[in-house]
Amino acid sequence: MKAMILAAGRGERMRPLTDTLPKPLLEVHGKPLIMHHLENLSKSGFKDVIINIAHLGYKIPEALGDGSRWGLNITYSDEQKSGALESLGGIVKALPLLGDETFLVVNGDIFCDYEFESDFDLGDKMAHLILVPNPPHNEKGDFGLEGSLVCNKSDDMVTFSGIGYYNPKIFKNLQPIKALLAPLLRKMIEKQEISGELYRGIWHDIGTPQRLQKINENF
Repeated sequence: MKAMILAAGRGERMRPLTDTLPKPLLEVHGKPLIMHHLENLSKSGFKDVIINIAHLGYKIPEALGDGSRWGLNITYSDEQKSGALESLGGIVKALPLLGDETFLVVNGDIFCDYEFESDFDLGDKMAHLILVPNPPHNEKGDFGLEGSLVCNKSDDMVTFSGIGYYNPKIFKNLQPIKALLAPLLRKMIEKQEISGELYRGIWHDIGTPQRLQKINENF
């Protein structure tokens, strides 16, 4: 299974830190966020990783190289000329690199101890989302969970972690234009095509300088 790290965003809320550095290269515990992901992917048996880049994107290959230090093969999906294509557009652009099998996508601006699964089986579903309890900055949540099915509305809403397993057929015939993933997911959820699970381990969305400072002070 291949993995994709979404690393192209501008990180407006993280300014001024992201004026000179891509958000995935900001450090948690003395190490860039994206390197934590690469270490965990390697430990979980992944070999091929695709990383999309846009804002100050050239700095990411400079920092990570070809991935060989982690036993990985990193390929870059370059959005520097077009500008960041958001989550859906970025995946669609990278689809030729991701192949025809189920693949993992993880946001480059989160910190977690979730154990990625390189042999995850979607069964008869088109996607599987990792959900987490609502953090203070997203108290209303994103989705519900009824058994193993993700739903759009529930009495107990939870937050999408930015980690998911996807069948590439979802993205066939879509154009690599700037677009968010959530609207597509919601349409699929209505058709009961997406499963999910609630993860209660360590997970942080590093979206602002304050959150970055807090996680570095508390760990």
